[in-house]
Amino acid sequence: MADLINLLPEHVANQIAAGEVVERPASIVKELMENSVDAGASRIQVIIKDSGKTLVQVIDDGCGMSETDARMCFERHATSKIGKTEDLFDIRTMGFRGEAMAAIASVTNIEMSTRKIDNELGTHIIISGSVVDVQEPTSCAPGTNIAVKNLFFNTPVRRKFLKSDATEMNHIVEAFQRVALAHPDVAMSLTHNGATIHNLSGGKIFNRIVELVGKNMEKKLLPVEVETTVVNIRGYVGKAEVARTTPGDQFFFVNNRYMKHPRFQKAVAKAFENILPAGKIPIYFLYLTVDANSIDVNIHPQKTDIHFENESAIWTIIYASVREAVGKFNVAPSLDFSIENPIEIPTIKATDPVKSPHIDYNPNYNPFDVAASRFNSERGASSGQMRAANPVKDWQKLYAGLQTEPVAEITTDVEPVQTTLGLEFDEKTTQINGSVPAEFDGTVNKFFNLKGKYILTQVKSGLMIINQRRAKELITYNQLMNGQNLNVEASQQLLYPERIDINQRDIEVFREIIPELESMGFAVSDLGNGCFSISAVPAIFKGSISEWISNVMYLHTESYLSMAAELRKTLAESLAKYLSSGFEGPMSVEAMAELNNQLFACPNPTLTPSGKKVMEILDVDAIDKLLK
Repeated sequence: MADLINLLPEHVANQIAAGEVVERPASIVKELMENSVDAGASRIQVIIKDSGKTLVQVIDDGCGMSETDARMCFERHATSKIGKTEDLFDIRTMGFRGEAMAAIASVTNIEMSTRKIDNELGTHIIISGSVVDVQEPTSCAPGTNIAVKNLFFNTPVRRKFLKSDATEMNHIVEAFQRVALAHPDVAMSLTHNGATIHNLSGGKIFNRIVELVGKNMEKKLLPVEVETTVVNIRGYVGKAEVARTTPGDQFFFVNNRYMKHPRFQKAVAKAFENILPAGKIPIYFLYLTVDANSIDVNIHPQKTDIHFENESAIWTIIYASVREAVGKFNVAPSLDFSIENPIEIPTIKATDPVKSPHIDYNPNYNPFDVAASRFNSERGASSGQMRAANPVKDWQKLYAGLQTEPVAEITTDVEPVQTTLGLEFDEKTTQINGSVPAEFDGTVNKFFNLKGKYILTQVKSGLMIINQRRAKELITYNQLMNGQNLNVEASQQLLYPERIDINQRDIEVFREIIPELESMGFAVSDLGNGCFSISAVPAIFKGSISEWISNVMYLHTESYLSMAAELRKTLAESLAKYLSSGFEGPMSVEAMAELNNQLFACPNPTLTPSGKKVMEILDVDAIDKLLK
């Protein structure tokens, strides 16, 4: 029998490694920038064309490479960062696996020029799909200039799965910002198709944060700083007023390396407990410094998932330090001493005599003797002595004006509603009411509203319960998808246009969704430098425009949808959920009947666009079991 196991060719092994290391253009930006940082660069330039699909170029003024190193860096498992096993437990550089350059070269065309500062000539190399086409001496500036072209040119299937240019550029800016925040002392710039996105000068952490997220955050960041034997923490958290409804601007760094750590994220969220409303996510930029021997950064090819030896202790320290910062620097109510008749706070002087406390009580008091209550009722209220409250007479008067509202009526000549579920509403529906008023005359009602949240109605099989907010969400979604309220005529002009400041990371994504926003009734103007003006919104829109737009961009970026039709679906789903968020409260029978009719006109009235139940039917057998 022939042997089945073969050794993979080198270029195939490299392409497999590329699948782990090079997920998208942003992965190349991250690896090349980190190499520049490790080379001791004081300035790094990142040049992007066509969202990295055509070109990712990184130029630095670092130490550069010799002719041999320039060739060796593209070999698999070739690295200058480690030499023995023990080095894996004392990682102090960004890259160390020795896979990145070989993996990138296997799926791209690479052109690199590099020179050490003490060499007269540098080295010029051209590689296509792991094959070295050119290696020759060249005259170039000290440092390294590497251009990665035509990503996935030899693996078209992977290129096809890249997202839209705007989304890929969003990921590139995000990768750039992570490296820039981790190394604020290095000057960095980012350009896309000739337009400058970031031009950062080297400096302190606070200045780098403000440069990246905007000057409007300058007075909204609270400093965090703590030193312990386990971990040192420094950085900033945003005030409650700048918290977001979607993830974004939440950064953890350990030993100047960006990391993801869901458990530590919960520590920050816990610190903001009872400060932020439900659903809000705090902004933070936290830098942890620990002993390199106490962490493991080698558990993921992207090196963003990190294990800590003292994870529980660090969790507690993060929570305590953030909580202290929020409590120390947040604005708290203060006493106003300018008011007349201020509260008098009694003081005791050292010369005042000390009196023993005196307790007055009735030794004959019997709590079961009604007559004993006279003991207190006959004493003055100012004496501060315990008094038993007299029984309240005519207590019914306390509830005057709170009589049960009359139940709305609906005539029985309404035609039964035939639903897409094959259900038929019973014309002779019995009254369902928790508190039937005395004047109730027995008139039957088709619908009943429970706690302003649910609509109850009888069907042939039993009792149907409709979640009125989710029903409204589904109805609105179908109206949007069917073209209702999606034209400019359905818009309403705002008295004062609302200004929206978009993070540089999200500008391309926002520009991509503008045409669909306009088709839904929004009027958007680009003011430049990430500023946009909204002068009109759909007539049905209520609430915060910036909050909803932020949520839409997050959903669009995180999904794998780029076609216009899918974008429209995402917008409609998000807008429907947003518009129905406050659709709770009592409803008249007529309103419930109209909502019911609209619901069952939808293609699938049982589930929201996100797959949550809109209704549930309790059949008679289930109700019988509940009442056994």
